[in-house]
Amino acid sequence: MPKTIPSPDPSPAAGVYASLKELIRLQHQASGFSFLPRQPVHSLLSGRHASRLRGRGLDFEELRQYRPGDDIRTLDWKATKRTRQPYVRVYSEERERPVLLLVDQRVSMFFGSKVNMKSVTAAEAAALAAWRVVSTGDRVGAIVFNDQKLSEIKPQRSHKTVLQILREIVKQNHSLGVDREITAQKTMLNRALEKARYLAGHDYLVCIISDFFGLDDKTLYQVKQLCRHNDVIILPVYDPLAGKLPEKGQLVISDGDRQILLDSNDRRLQERFPEFLQGRLQNLFQALEKFGVPILPIHTAENVAGQIRDVLGSRPGRQPQAGKAIVGGVR
Repeated sequence: MPKTIPSPDPSPAAGVYASLKELIRLQHQASGFSFLPRQPVHSLLSGRHASRLRGRGLDFEELRQYRPGDDIRTLDWKATKRTRQPYVRVYSEERERPVLLLVDQRVSMFFGSKVNMKSVTAAEAAALAAWRVVSTGDRVGAIVFNDQKLSEIKPQRSHKTVLQILREIVKQNHSLGVDREITAQKTMLNRALEKARYLAGHDYLVCIISDFFGLDDKTLYQVKQLCRHNDVIILPVYDPLAGKLPEKGQLVISDGDRQILLDSNDRRLQERFPEFLQGRLQNLFQALEKFGVPILPIHTAENVAGQIRDVLGSRPGRQPQAGKAIVGGVR
């Protein structure tokens, strides 16, 4: 009797495990946004990090009103005097800009109360970013990590590299499970950041996609060091459950080492629960605000491409502002 050959990409439960086929299909949704210096006027990154890039050839692109974070050296004094409003000259950079993705696939990411697990949302965000970067002719690489290992893919300008990144993400994603005796490792986030410091030289864009489990002072130090010669974007992945306690019943909460049983009928708990779960993101924002690091939270309950377009694309609907509004919905 002939042996059955297993499929190289078995169809996983939608939202529970990432599918290589679906991550490849996201290539067709990787439009309408940019992680790179040239930003649509409504983008959260407009005026934020293009002016920080060093040593690039410039082409004049547009004249627009001054935005917080713009380099004052780009002020157009004639237009400012004429309109009595500050205007800046916007330039586009000629040189390429390598992008390095840090993609978290630890067991802390294997949670979701709505559409996706956090691990799947992170995988989709990374796929969209990788496809978009390659489509603009720039190099993309990645550091994909879980609780046991860290895999490095050096930046290259090719679809082959994107597929290599996606396969590694799927491989680590499919190793997750609550019954697989995985020990949560808080230190892996810092190990990945340290690796990124050596892999990213100068003028990289480092995009960190994680739930930031294990966030500590060393994490913030590593991010600060990355910001010295590169631009950093933070994509914290969270679940809507972080904002609301289930109305009835009991809930088990674990940090990977310990666990407690909570009674959702307790009024004091109902008042404190959002603060308890949101504290990690709040601490992240407060610590990185002074470094000017953009924080773009993405959650598990909606289409990832749509969320990214809302903050990085040209849709005028939300128009998130710098500051605490960046973490709106999870504060």
